[in-house]
Order: sequence, then C-alpha cells, then structure tokens
Amino acid sequence: MSPISTPPSPPRQLTRADFRTLGLSALGGALEFYDFIIFVFFAGVIGKLFFPPNMPDWLVTVQTFGIFAAGYLVRPLGGLILAHFGDIFGRKKVFAFSILLMALSTLGMASMPTFATIGIAAPVLLILMRLLQGIAIGGEVPGAWTFVSEHVPFRRVGFACGFLCSGLTLGILLGSLIAAVINSVFAPEDVAAYAWRIPFFLGGIFGLVAVYLRRWLQETPVFAEMRLARAGIPELPLKTVLRDYPVAVIISMALTWVLAACLVVTTLMTATLLQKLYGYSAQISLTATSFGTLFLIFSTAASGAIVDKVGSGRFLMVASVFLAAATFAFYTYAATSVPVLFALYALMGLSVGIVGAVPYVMVRAFPAHVRFSGLSFSYNVSYAIFGGLTPIAVASLLPINPMAHAYYLLFISALAFLLGIYLTLNGGRIEAAAGIEELGERDTLATPVH
Repeated sequence: MSPISTPPSPPRQLTRADFRTLGLSALGGALEFYDFIIFVFFAGVIGKLFFPPNMPDWLVTVQTFGIFAAGYLVRPLGGLILAHFGDIFGRKKVFAFSILLMALSTLGMASMPTFATIGIAAPVLLILMRLLQGIAIGGEVPGAWTFVSEHVPFRRVGFACGFLCSGLTLGILLGSLIAAVINSVFAPEDVAAYAWRIPFFLGGIFGLVAVYLRRWLQETPVFAEMRLARAGIPELPLKTVLRDYPVAVIISMALTWVLAACLVVTTLMTATLLQKLYGYSAQISLTATSFGTLFLIFSTAASGAIVDKVGSGRFLMVASVFLAAATFAFYTYAATSVPVLFALYALMGLSVGIVGAVPYVMVRAFPAHVRFSGLSFSYNVSYAIFGGLTPIAVASLLPINPMAHAYYLLFISALAFLLGIYLTLNGGRIEAAAGIEELGERDTLATPVH
C-alpha cells in the first residue's frame, strides 16, 4: 500500500507555566536593567560627591562617565564567565546569580561613603561596584534569552524573546521615571545630600525580590535533557563556538550592532538631541522619550510574535524599511510642534521594535550545548564595541552634519535589510530549531502505513 500521510500534531500553545516563566524572567530583566542604567541619571551628582572638590568640572564629568563606561567594557568578560558556567552547570543557577550580583552591587553603591568621608577610596569602591554591575548585566541578557527560548514551544521562541526585550526596555523607562520623580520631589541640595541614594536602594531591594521570585523558576527542559544525554564536562564552550560557528558569531554580532545603535540613538541620546538641536526643554524632551519608549515596549513583543509567523529574513527586510522611514521622518520634522514630536516619536518607537526579532535569530544560531556562550560572546563583545562607539561617532559627526544621527540610522537600516536578505537565502543553514522540543522527538511530516 502507498504511504498515508499522517498530519503532525498541533504545536503546543503557551501554558500558564510558560507565561509565569516569561513574566518572572522579564520582571527580573527589567529590574536588573534599571539597576544598571540608573547611574547615568545621577552621574552629575555622583561625580561631585566621589571626586576631589578641587578637580575641574570637565574632568569630573569625564571620569564619572568613564566609570559608567567601565560597566560596559567589562560586560564581555562577565558574560563569558557566566555563560561558561551556564552551558556546563545550568541556566537557572547563573540566571539567579546574575541578578543577585546586580542587587548586591547596587545596594553597595547606595550605601558607599563619599570622598569627603574616605577620600580616594570612594571612587575606587565606586569603580568596583560598577564593574560588578557590568559582570552581572553581561550574563543577564544572553542568559535570559537562552532561558526563555528553551522553555517555550519552538513556534513561540520569537514572542518569548521579544517579550523579554520589552521587559528590558521597561527597566530603562522605570529608571528615567524614578529619576524624574526624585528630581521633582527633592530640592537639588537634598538630592546631593541623600536623595540620590534612594533609586539605588530601591533597585537593590527590587533585585533581592527578583532573586526570591526566580526561586520558582525551573531549569530549562532543553538543558535538563542535554545534561542527561551527555557524559562528563564538554570542552570549553567558547572554543567550540569560535571553531564551529564563526558565521553564527558574525551574524549575531551584526544584529547586535543593529540593536545597540537603535536603542542608544533613539532612546538614550535623543532626549539630549531634542534639547540641543531642536530647542525643546528638558521636561518636554524627557517626556517625549518616555512616550516613545512606551510604544517600543509594545512593539518588541509584537515583533517577536510576527517573526514566529513570517521568519526572520522577510521580517527584517520589511521592518528595516519601516525603521528607515520612521526615524528619518522623526529627525526631519520633530521641531515642527510638540504634537508632531509626540506622534513621530510613537511611530519611531514602533519601528525600533525591530530589535525584538534580534534574539530570535541569535538563539537559533547556536545549538543548546554552546548557546549561552555563543550568545554571550557575540552580544557582549559587539555591544561593548558598537554600543560604546555609537554615541562617540554620532557626536563627532554632528558638527559636520546636523542630521548625522538620522543618516547613521539609515545606515543601520540598510545593514538590517542586507541581513534580512542573507537570512532569507541562508536561514536554513544559520537558524536551527530551538524551544523545548529541540532535543526531543520531532513530529514527522508523514508516517508510512502498511
């Protein structure tokens, strides 16, 4: 008899347990990103408190932002160390440790004595706490993407990763809102005296709560099955990544460039650009940035859900065109009026949601036994380079062309479009299966019946 096709069983839908895992993961990521980013909102106050009073203001500013940058520079090292243990001993343990380290270092910053009390030891301790924060955040983001992608059905990996990106973006928004509240409620002298510590204390306490909540998370089914299937400790995961998956590393680093450039320019730099280039007040600029970030929070999760349906290649090709049009329109017409500013920022926030599809490609570019290490190396090294160079490059080009930031995002959009073409043509080689079914039996498309 000829074989009779048996339709595959329908894909498993997201369960209540899946949503709990996504919620706890996103909440922890939001709080950890809040802890990492809150430093920049109080950099001016911190610089005056932790450096000698007779130093020139410009040097204090440079050194303060140097300490902020140190947290970015140490991310690759921290990420690689944590990812190594995550690939060998489990995702959950490292996932919990990263947020504990972030919470304790943030509490340390909140309680540190200033230069007036302990002298030169103050900035030294500040640098140490910032380095610990960088190590923690270096493991959190790739660890979170790995964790959620190995918990959900493989047809929901995009949504899971996009939802997590929404949580991380929420952390940035939370930091800016709390900073605005502190500066509104307290007088400047009170902020300098004690109130600057409040956001750090809140972040540390929030982090400890998140550590407790993550106790309820379970190890990923993919890692649990992988641990049972293999014998002994494998070779160094990073060695395997660099030897066997160089194309995956290159694609992941390029996608991280897209992610870093979009977030740094449209979220972290634009409030300042609106004041210096477009003549808006600080209050309007910060409010507009918060408004646009709300739409970004929604669009990252939506982008992840869409990429599950249409695939990464086609999504990036279409979304990159939208990104180019929306960002160029924003920076061209933002000065027209406040209503136009807010409307265009909402549109730009939606377009930047393209970053929600980035982890979908990255988690599928590396197999389970080296996924955490592959993600961490590609993401953290690329973010340290391009996340750090983007504001320098844009600021350097602005005197030459006042639309340099817009042209830079056009270039990033073109890069995303080219990546979309490449993934459309080669996605089958780059993107392997991911999700809880990854190491289990697959449904066959047809089963012979005799």
